[in-house]
Amino acid sequence: MNELLLIIVAYLLGSIPTSVWVSKHFFNIDIREWGSGNAGAMNTYRVLGTKWGTLVLVVDMMKAIVAVNLAFLLPQPQPFDGLFLTLQITLGLAAVLGHIFPVWANFRGGKGVASIFGMVLGIQPNLAVFGLAFITVVLFLTQWLSFRFITVGIALSITFFLVFFYS
Repeated sequence: MNELLLIIVAYLLGSIPTSVWVSKHFFNIDIREWGSGNAGAMNTYRVLGTKWGTLVLVVDMMKAIVAVNLAFLLPQPQPFDGLFLTLQITLGLAAVLGHIFPVWANFRGGKGVASIFGMVLGIQPNLAVFGLAFITVVLFLTQWLSFRFITVGIALSITFFLVFFYS
């Protein structure tokens, strides 16, 4: 029962529409009506600039980091237990789904890239560093933004699987 409550809290935390609130509060616009129409950090960079895009990126990552760490609120958490890791992944995915389908913004959110990175960073920081290095290499090899994120997502998934299931 406690786990279900934590999953709901993680979803609601992920549902905080950072870019929408920032764009409405500071610029009197809805970021989803500008640029790509997406409520994520990348569109915020494009429309509102580096300062605001960075703020949204950091907050969106932090939502997922906090969500995976909600697992430590359970009585006697066992951080190296498989069930604990499964709960952390579930909490992270709940936050990512909250970011993509935010209840606070009519279920129109971002793509979840920053939240996924925050989830990985919160569970396995070494894997997140690998992802940053990998995306930097892909950045220099191609200018196709979507391809970068797809490639990193696949690479992180494979690495995550290898690290946790073969170690």
